[in-house]
Amino acid sequence: MKRLILMRHGKTERSHPGGDVERRLTDRGRNDAGLMGRLLADEALAPDLALVSAATRTQQTWDELAPAFPKAESRVLKALYHAAADQILFEVEAVADEADTIMIVGHNPGLHELTLVLLRQGGAGSALMARAESRFPTATVAAFTFDEAGRPVYDGLFYAADHGGGGGE
Repeated sequence: MKRLILMRHGKTERSHPGGDVERRLTDRGRNDAGLMGRLLADEALAPDLALVSAATRTQQTWDELAPAFPKAESRVLKALYHAAADQILFEVEAVADEADTIMIVGHNPGLHELTLVLLRQGGAGSALMARAESRFPTATVAAFTFDEAGRPVYDGLFYAADHGGGGGE
């Protein structure tokens, strides 16, 4: 793996009779996910492999992203449902030799925590750290390339609201 893309699912309904795992995207969530897919494709940040949480909302997010990445393979992993940062890294490392660019479609707080860890490891400046620490709303993407020594290099932090989407929690 040379690049890692972390994406939080799109905006969801507040509740679902089937519980949290069954919550679905709202129209805004679908629109924001599609927007972010197009943005990432335009930025040449296309995954070869997407690891998607087993929650309905993350699978729907991937369904909206997928048209922008027609060559990407996707896998649904139960272990990514509300996974902590270390579990996300474990899942990435398990498939790191299979793809140059891996995308995770998952949940907070794990994605937010992992973004902050990678930014710190990469020596991010105080302004970027403050921006990243302040929020990681729905449909947010953080992207990193890894140098020869395996250190993360910041590629971008993209909020849907900054690109014409609704964004937000």
